[in-house]
Amino acid sequence: MATDDGPVGEVLDLFARQGGAHYGEVVDQRCHALQCATRASDAGAGDSLVAAALLHDIGHLLAGPDSGGAVDPAVDDHHEASGARWVAPRFGATVAGAIALHVLAKRYRCTVDPAYRARLSLTSTATLSAQGGLLGEVEQARFVAHPGFAEAMALRLWDEQAKVVDAVTPGIGEFVPILARLVVARPGVAILTTG
Repeated sequence: MATDDGPVGEVLDLFARQGGAHYGEVVDQRCHALQCATRASDAGAGDSLVAAALLHDIGHLLAGPDSGGAVDPAVDDHHEASGARWVAPRFGATVAGAIALHVLAKRYRCTVDPAYRARLSLTSTATLSAQGGLLGEVEQARFVAHPGFAEAMALRLWDEQAKVVDAVTPGIGEFVPILARLVVARPGVAILTTG
């Protein structure tokens, strides 16, 4: 249930309606998002990166309810792209940029660190091929040179670590002030502030 009609309310509504979906992982999307955002916050990340950690898989929630079946590892749902497109006009390009790159960061990390690849969850391992697989040398160099490389790599680390059953995290309400600070003013929409 949304607390308002703005972007923060939209996020809360999506998590209320779709956050219980698992998408093949051992934890549901709400728990995964909260664990990821908590790890970012604990690492001292700024608001934009904490918000990206919270919203990095929002593309899954936008796709609709989990069918209850297994994720088809042969199909790439491009959730990073759909999520980034949804986030950008609501919370800005910086938040959207890290979201857009988090799957590429997975592919890069798997390419350069076989031990990391061996530690991936079963679903992450299964979807790697559909998402493009390992990167070639030119793709690696291009990604390393990208201005969002460091943020994407940090987000990817927290993403993989955020799949702990029964992990204790703050509720989504703890992250609402961060989201509220990042809301992008839209033409014709009044942003109310206090103080």
